[in-house]
Amino acid sequence: MVRAVTSFGRSGLSDWLVQRVSGVILLVFAITMVVKLACGGELSYESWKAFFDGICMQVLTTAALLSLVAHGWIGMWAISTDYFTERLMGAKGNVIRLAFQAVCAAVLFTYLIWGLRILWS
Repeated sequence: MVRAVTSFGRSGLSDWLVQRVSGVILLVFAITMVVKLACGGELSYESWKAFFDGICMQVLTTAALLSLVAHGWIGMWAISTDYFTERLMGAKGNVIRLAFQAVCAAVLFTYLIWGLRILWS
């Protein structure tokens, strides 16, 4: 059995499961934000700060950030392995794919650290 070194999960099934669970977490976060916008009253810095200072919202936002990174990585990995291949792009396809994956990983990691720093500081 061939294993892809750059895959997020150990198998297609685990990647599928991570995609579904992260999608549900992102949906819960999105619904929470829509409800806050629809029913939350004023939209001031103080009200948003108070909203995100609650431990429940911090935990949900952290879960949403982690879900966004996992969901994004699996999606971008799937795109890169489907479209940046040696078969489609010639001998440089694998180099382009690995460079694309490295850039995606760096961007996702930066977003994660940046988001956690903002949320928990």
